[in-house]
Amino acid sequence: MNSLERYLATVRGQPTDFLPRVPILMQFAAEHIGSNYAAFASDWRVLVEANLRCRDAFGFDQVSAISDPYREVQGFGGQIHYEADHAPTCKVPPLADIHDLSPLREDPDPYACERMLDRLLAVRAFKARVGGECSILGWVEGPAAEAADLRGVQDFLMDLMDDGEACRRLMELCTRTAICFAEAQLAEGADTIGVGDAIASQMPPDLYRELVWPFQKQLFAAIQAKGGLVKLHICGNINHLLPHIGELGVDILDIDHMVDTQKARACAGPNVAIAGRVDPVADVLHGTPESIRVAVAESYAAIGNPHLAMAGCEIPPGTPPANLKALCEPVPYAASRAAN
Repeated sequence: MNSLERYLATVRGQPTDFLPRVPILMQFAAEHIGSNYAAFASDWRVLVEANLRCRDAFGFDQVSAISDPYREVQGFGGQIHYEADHAPTCKVPPLADIHDLSPLREDPDPYACERMLDRLLAVRAFKARVGGECSILGWVEGPAAEAADLRGVQDFLMDLMDDGEACRRLMELCTRTAICFAEAQLAEGADTIGVGDAIASQMPPDLYRELVWPFQKQLFAAIQAKGGLVKLHICGNINHLLPHIGELGVDILDIDHMVDTQKARACAGPNVAIAGRVDPVADVLHGTPESIRVAVAESYAAIGNPHLAMAGCEIPPGTPPANLKALCEPVPYAASRAAN
């Protein structure tokens, strides 16, 4: 059973030899090969090489095109700034007024936008080098996260409270672009699209359900209609959103370390693959190989099948290599660990 077979079997709820290992690697991967975050985020060749060399070193089952949240922002017309040791930033959000969308480039073409094309080239290179051997993860920003990237986080959170209809118009534009970008990544060889919508964790449940949930549902359905798997990644505490998230129909749900595992499984149901729970800082960065093995085993026991082994978010830069190696050690599949 190779990495791709292991991954797909798990997501489909089938027995495997051991749990798929799917850590999120960005700055750590860049530094592992002697590069830096700016090069990793701006040059698909560096991103691909960093992923593949980390896979060889640590033995995980998925390579990823994720680097930062600002691929689509550049497509909409935002100016992106790179720093060697930090994630790219958009210092001036391109949308100054939620009621005037004219500053944004409407429906950007992923093949005509430099940063969106760079991600497509990364997926294409993964397909050429490890297609059929391991999972290839594409990535898009979720409707709310992209709107916040374009508007500024605090301004968008205020907009949600003040003018939901204007927010809907912006998120409709963001969703169309996310669908187009996701479909292009699937066409280039990704089997799964990760959707990052971190800002949703800061919303009350009723606001999330009314304004954001319908656009997430639309995006996920479009990805699945093209044969892709959907992985939802919302950093932070999503306990208050889990009943609604459980109705989205995702294939994979990432959960952070503060999320109630029993509630996550109950809301997601027995067929959704749940990934994460291991604390990326306390367990992975500051732990020991032995304590990480314990954390992974505890996560599997708490979540049950289907489960994918990973930290709740990105592997922090500076993580001891022995700790990532421990996170990626094979954990035998246990048929007795059915989802509760």
